[in-house]
Amino acid sequence: MVDYYATTPGPVEDVVLYDQDKHVSSAVWEGQERGALRCHEHTSKLDQWMLTEKQVELVRKAGFGYLRMIPAISLDNPLISALVERWRRETNTFHFTVGEMTVTLEDVAYLLGLPVDGEAVIGVTYTSCEAVCIRLLGKAPDSGYMSGGMVKLSWLKENFSHCPEDASIEDIERCTRAYLLYLVGSTIFSTTTGNKVPVMYLPLFENFDEAGKYAWGAAALSFLYRALGNASLRSQSTISGCLTLLQCWSYYHLNIGRPKLNHDPIHECFPFVLRWKGKQSSPTSNRDVAFYRKSLDSMKPIDVDWCPYSNISHTVIPEYILRSLILGRSKTMLICYDKAERHLPDRCLRQFGMHQTVPEEVQKWERKTRGVDGGVDLSAKMESELNEWSNRHLYIVEAEEDVEESEYMQWYLGITRKLVGRPVPISSEFQRMNAALREIAHITDSLSTHGMDDQQLQSVSRIRYITYECLKDQVASPVVVAANSQSEAGKRVRGKERVRRRGVGKRKRKEEVEQYYAAGIPMQSRIPATTFDVDPSHLYHISNEVDNSHLCISVSEDDHGRISHMAQSVDDIDFCEDAKEIDESHFHHLTGEEDGHLSSEVVEAKPHASMNVVVPQVSHEAREDVAQQNDYGVLV
Repeated sequence: MVDYYATTPGPVEDVVLYDQDKHVSSAVWEGQERGALRCHEHTSKLDQWMLTEKQVELVRKAGFGYLRMIPAISLDNPLISALVERWRRETNTFHFTVGEMTVTLEDVAYLLGLPVDGEAVIGVTYTSCEAVCIRLLGKAPDSGYMSGGMVKLSWLKENFSHCPEDASIEDIERCTRAYLLYLVGSTIFSTTTGNKVPVMYLPLFENFDEAGKYAWGAAALSFLYRALGNASLRSQSTISGCLTLLQCWSYYHLNIGRPKLNHDPIHECFPFVLRWKGKQSSPTSNRDVAFYRKSLDSMKPIDVDWCPYSNISHTVIPEYILRSLILGRSKTMLICYDKAERHLPDRCLRQFGMHQTVPEEVQKWERKTRGVDGGVDLSAKMESELNEWSNRHLYIVEAEEDVEESEYMQWYLGITRKLVGRPVPISSEFQRMNAALREIAHITDSLSTHGMDDQQLQSVSRIRYITYECLKDQVASPVVVAANSQSEAGKRVRGKERVRRRGVGKRKRKEEVEQYYAAGIPMQSRIPATTFDVDPSHLYHISNEVDNSHLCISVSEDDHGRISHMAQSVDDIDFCEDAKEIDESHFHHLTGEEDGHLSSEVVEAKPHASMNVVVPQVSHEAREDVAQQNDYGVLV
């Protein structure tokens, strides 16, 4: 019996993953690869800030004493991209083959050393930098260094990265505020703009003791959840947020893409991200998104470390971090200004050493944006979310006894997207379909109709007609046969002009093709052992759906059985195929775009010539081999 889930990606029921059509996994399944995401994290120049001892103390008071110790870690963009393909914004979890997992508040505390308990990170929005920068930094950037309510990171570094030892208290505080804004803007709150940070965080650093009361770790996780959700949409190509956190979370929990350490991890340092600092030996250079996707699609329970911190000595962990670890199991709302995201540990109980049960239904929630107005205190707009956060200690998930996880897995397999990549490539499936159609055509052509009644004859004819229609549609464009290819050189020389005049050419081409058909030129399509009329308007309709793909086939006299497809204007498709089985002719497929019209030699030389689409007879034994030689499964 074939495993249904081995070939069907899911979900079987869309009660949980209701946004599947928008998700990148749908695009991947349809053969639309977007490649590796552009990962925006700007930690490479953090070490150029020279902090004095007084500054380091202020940074520690503000709650960032451990975050500043984390060095730049080389990001594995393909690994991050493959993880994003598994992220679901409906549940804020990764949907793996073994069940759901996520980055929790516990992970943030262990890996980054940020406080995950405290006041919500929220405040007033800004659309201008000048006033708040002058008040808290003593100067404002020039217009070239700011955009709306954002300031360039380079301006902060150029003006505040070197604080004199004998600086006044006011100057020390200004330089430290600039550093903290740079720190959060390049790590936990990095944006897809590439080099800017919103100044709305700056007032939170006005008083360093007060800044230390915020739950910066919860805000960092909310920001990352939102970034993962946005990047998981099929229309996106970038991702921001604390990607060092995401990558190191994967290193600890998944035995996929994990580098080999060049140092002994027995003597652990805090925060635990430091385990992966420096160079690691790992053959990641040849690993692309498809490699990691396949690894995640075939992931087994043995590849998962559900509780990776249990064997690490907790003596190196600060007391305030240990006291807040229980919030890892809190069902609450994480807040970072307008970004409010649900924290749902009940969907990932095995990460806390518990048996997984079927989780409660996730209620949809509105993802708000801060809009374009400045001077808005978001606290008033986020009242319900703030209430959830204030009650975070009341909603701690507890373990249940006598739990049978098989019930959970049975439920999970029905609601999840188990596969992202196709087990069989889409090109191979197309080839198989093409071979099957030709097999059907061969059977209908060789089938004896002797003794059949009218209904049986009609059924066989219908099968034959549908089969040939499918085979004909694979050609997907009208074919004009020319006597030579004299215009080829001119087309190459005028390539740039052809691009500039593409719009005009398409209109002229459509008019001339319509005139060509209007002349009453008969068209036939010859299929093995069968000839039938082809509706010219149908062929033109098909070709009009493919950009710039009206192909002109020029036949030369010195052919040696090689077909060269030169279709540079058809969506960057450029391929060359050997097809010696077909014929002893040398075909050049050219896009007939010279000066915006089809090759005029064709109509002038043979104004009443028949136009034929030929699908040759292929022997029964050779069909499968021919199909395998053609990546696109089209035999012409």
